[in-house]
Amino acid sequence: MIDEIGLVQRRLEEEGAKMQAFFEDMPAANWSQRVYLDGSGWTVRDLLAHFLSAEQTYVEYIRRLLRGEAGLPADFDLDAFNEAEVPRLNRLPTSELLGALRSARAATVTTVAGLVPADLERRGWHPWLGDTDLGSVLKLLYRHPMIHLRDVRRALKTGGPVRSSESSHEGEEAG
Repeated sequence: MIDEIGLVQRRLEEEGAKMQAFFEDMPAANWSQRVYLDGSGWTVRDLLAHFLSAEQTYVEYIRRLLRGEAGLPADFDLDAFNEAEVPRLNRLPTSELLGALRSARAATVTTVAGLVPADLERRGWHPWLGDTDLGSVLKLLYRHPMIHLRDVRRALKTGGPVRSSESSHEGEEAG
């Protein structure tokens, strides 16, 4: 039998370490590189703030599902949330963002370690996945930064902003 919780926990740890190393190794000159053509045109540093916001929100989302709540409201505006959160967090020094991201991922890993297999079937509303199970949300949680970091690498390589590859994944099941 596959230990799905253990697998998700390991992936969260591994991908979290990669994400952290990526940002910790970022040359100062690259923090202001614009990444996206669309939306607000987030910079590399904006994405660090976005990852922190997402990680903190996911931990609360998981805890809501574990309490038997419905996740997020069906009318939750993900774009508006992101547009408000990134500037709020961007006020913090980069070192604080990095430390907070490390702590937030550790909280996520700890929360996942406390799950039982039945918890993965708990259902809730997710603004990108719709009505879904916690197992799918957890997979998205470790894949989400991978998608954005791929875009960052493309933007750094080309020296200019790129189209978000996230939109090409819409409708895919996080599996």
